[in-house]
Amino acid sequence: MKNCIVIGGGIIGLCSAYYLQKEGHQVTIVDQSNLDSGASYINAGYLAPSHIIPLSAPGVMKKGLKWMFNKSSPLYIKPRLDLDFLKWTLAFNKSCNAKHVEKAIPTIKAISLLSQDLYDDIKRDENFSFHYEKKGLLMLCQTDKALEAEIKTANLATQEGLDAQVLNLKKLKQLEPHVTMYVKGATYYKCDSHTTPHEFMEDMKTYLKTNGVVFYRNEKVEDINFENHKISAIKTDKQVLKADEFVLAAGSWSAFLNKKIGVKLLLQAGKGYSINTTNSTRISIPAILTEAKVAVTPMHGFTRFAGTMEIAGINQKINKTRVDAIADAAKKYYPKINLTAEEKKHATCGLRPVSPDGLPYIGKSSKCKNLTIAAGHAMMGWSMGTATGKLVSEIISERKPSLDLTHYHPDRTF
Repeated sequence: MKNCIVIGGGIIGLCSAYYLQKEGHQVTIVDQSNLDSGASYINAGYLAPSHIIPLSAPGVMKKGLKWMFNKSSPLYIKPRLDLDFLKWTLAFNKSCNAKHVEKAIPTIKAISLLSQDLYDDIKRDENFSFHYEKKGLLMLCQTDKALEAEIKTANLATQEGLDAQVLNLKKLKQLEPHVTMYVKGATYYKCDSHTTPHEFMEDMKTYLKTNGVVFYRNEKVEDINFENHKISAIKTDKQVLKADEFVLAAGSWSAFLNKKIGVKLLLQAGKGYSINTTNSTRISIPAILTEAKVAVTPMHGFTRFAGTMEIAGINQKINKTRVDAIADAAKKYYPKINLTAEEKKHATCGLRPVSPDGLPYIGKSSKCKNLTIAAGHAMMGWSMGTATGKLVSEIISERKPSLDLTHYHPDRTF
């Protein structure tokens, strides 16, 4: 048995703690927040094997440059003179090619499918009560160009063995008979499922506390004792904590902590927003509004509209322009749905850690023997959370990993 400290209490941190305690390790979680907010709580809740194309795909950088001066665009990259940002941008641009996408697809698919299976196992084995439905995911398109592109992606997914199909308006209406939609067509991924995120997080925190995991909330890690390629302790703003093994699952803050031990992790914070409405939308199947890049999820007691990727450094400021863009998109695709001023006023945001190549960092850097890094999942943290946690526990327990970790290695170059 090892004494393990997990830095970060989001979906990745909690799942890492879950599988580590299952292996018999002693686990402590340290988080700078109160463990009730952030990307793990405000995301779209998708378990989406369909999302096989990485963020760094051909044409994305070109779009990012085009949208740089449009603060309401789906992808907004704020230009700034920051060395880490510039290095990340160059690496991201290098990754935006067809060869990388081809290599990334099986890697993304494998971890997403494993994670979905593990959500099933956890809900069954632990008798968790969180909302979890398997109704698939619609990709709604308003233009012929977008529909053509989504059909290509659906065909690619089918070749990868995923359950994907193209829907005309008649078939779409059969799936969503009670909703008025202004679209030209859609693709449908029956392989996907969805959850209400905060319910899973609460179930998991309760389980971990009951099973001996120690939580230190509202404690910021300020320094790391590091020598001979090992961490001996971490210093928070309240205490010094020692352990045998450390897990870095601090999301967008992971790169800053890595610098303290000489690991140069290219990572940028990608802010996403969400708006909830308790008014009846009659939407029963999750959907992505393709051109607007907005996710729509019928959750337990409300419908969530989430989206945008704002790469503008670490900050929690709510950009009203981007909130309005999500609400406008909802109205554009669902003409009978109006998100109110009050609902927009209560919009929330979360920071997602984005790697340059759209793949997470999972594993140990050669520069530190007892640190396992688990970060950089971008928009896929929820989809990959359980599998990442299991891989972390296998690394620390020195078991054979469930997946090939080569493409997730923290020391990879771009």
